Amino acid sequence: MTATTAPLRRIGYVMDGRAAEDGGGVKLTRVLDPRTARLTDPFLLFDEFRSDVAADWIAGFPPHPHRGFETVTYMLAGRMRHGDNKGNTGDLGPGSLQWMTAGRGIVHEEMPQQEDGLMWGYQLWVNLPAGEKMAEPGYQDIAAARIPEVDLEGGGRVRVLAGRFGEVEGPVTARPTQPVYLDVSLPAGQALRWTPPTGHTVLVHGVSGRFTLAGEGQAMPARRLAVLTGEGDVLLRADADADARALIIAGRPLREPVAHYGPFVMNTEEELRQAVADYQAGRF
Repeated sequence: MTATTAPLRRIGYVMDGRAAEDGGGVKLTRVLDPRTARLTDPFLLFDEFRSDVAADWIAGFPPHPHRGFETVTYMLAGRMRHGDNKGNTGDLGPGSLQWMTAGRGIVHEEMPQQEDGLMWGYQLWVNLPAGEKMAEPGYQDIAAARIPEVDLEGGGRVRVLAGRFGEVEGPVTARPTQPVYLDVSLPAGQALRWTPPTGHTVLVHGVSGRFTLAGEGQAMPARRLAVLTGEGDVLLRADADADARALIIAGRPLREPVAHYGPFVMNTEEELRQAVADYQAGRF
């Protein structure tokens, strides 16, 4: 997968998730929000929702607008129904992925299709460049069976949601930020070394277990995210006493101004005011 003589990316910043609520009162863990965009460009927000208490998620995410970016929903357990004001519908089940381009504007909802059991997933916001913020909305709904998996030598597995891992290409079609999204499972003591595209921002988020990055001593538990710095390889190693699972997310930074207000992400305050006016006037 990579040349072992390459340098290693180091941990630049560490972010721990904090309790938050969104939608109809869904309890979640918010790891990134648009205030960190300068550090995590092109990524704007990253949430985990995980609970087997129905009251934590049963109200779902009723109709709400978006403009100027993309939302990526990755389900690990449970079922979520999607619908929007364009007549699109979708069914997000365990292991499935939805890549939604909000573009110029859309009003959508994500509502649970169950009344009990575990609901577990992640939502990522990916910025769009200025020239594509007013593009037509679109969806890539990807069933779990369409996501390829790569078995690692010595044990472990990588699900390739987007981008490329070795010779394996994920199912998400080309996006402006050239994203890579990998779900990595490693047995105790096993390591993965991977070369991201040059210049990409790289995030590593703990899903379960504990691991270290780049041989550094700092443990990375679940719900902790590392922003890596420099160029070179990503080295991920599970602790010796337990299996570990992590998400590796990489993308091409846009290096453009970020203006954010609620569900709108544009480049200027004037564009934000226009987004609010357009939504209130029913032009989404």
